[in-house]
Amino acid sequence: MRTDPSMPGFVTIDQARYRYGAAGPTVVDGIDWTIPRGAIHCLLGRSGCGKTTLLKLAAGLLLPDEGAIRIDGEALRGPGPRIGFVFQAPTLLTWLSALDNVLLPISLHRRPTAADRTAAHDLLTLVGLSDLSARRPSELSGGQQSRVAVARALIGMPDLLLLDEPFAALDALTREELQDDLLRLCAMRGTTALFVTHDITEAVYLGDKVAVMAGGRVTHARTVELSRPRHRDMRYAPDFAATCHDLRSAMDEGPTA
Repeated sequence: MRTDPSMPGFVTIDQARYRYGAAGPTVVDGIDWTIPRGAIHCLLGRSGCGKTTLLKLAAGLLLPDEGAIRIDGEALRGPGPRIGFVFQAPTLLTWLSALDNVLLPISLHRRPTAADRTAAHDLLTLVGLSDLSARRPSELSGGQQSRVAVARALIGMPDLLLLDEPFAALDALTREELQDDLLRLCAMRGTTALFVTHDITEAVYLGDKVAVMAGGRVTHARTVELSRPRHRDMRYAPDFAATCHDLRSAMDEGPTA
């Protein structure tokens, strides 16, 4: 069951600032953001606005120059097993099967057990790939590879799932199917998620709340007043269109919003 998104923060971003190099521009500029446990929040913005850098800060892949990132009240010092990350490209190892790619985070630390292999099979089943577990990435479509990448990020049962435009290169129908898969998996496991996208409709469909970024700052925030579970007919409802229009207007206003 999903946690009420109005509950107190599980992920807390407190005045986070980051620049690339001592003399470089500030890419993330004093961001405050809170994500309740079990909620899905989306970061929306144009290319270069700082949203991927903020995602890497939330993953512990980068450390803020100022401020702090906290997971369940504990300051984040680097990547850890509580966090799963899905990159823009699936980044699957070409010589491994789909099953072994899902098991890769475990294989890097120890030999997978029979229980691990069962869990990986279960995840592939949940993303519709139960019959393709032995195939290598070259034998999978782009959408199938993305499903493997999502399953791989979930194999360690992370509390927080971070996704960096993972469906951007896919056709529209496959993208919608993967959005539904992601929503279902997060709801089943109570997973908190932060999803980066430049697609307004994707942000509205997935998110409990959407932040618009520009110039390294959050310039607009909007709670999405759509019931869960989400379903595809919602995409054509007046409330959905109104929310998308509001967010588009915020993006057009830019850094001075």
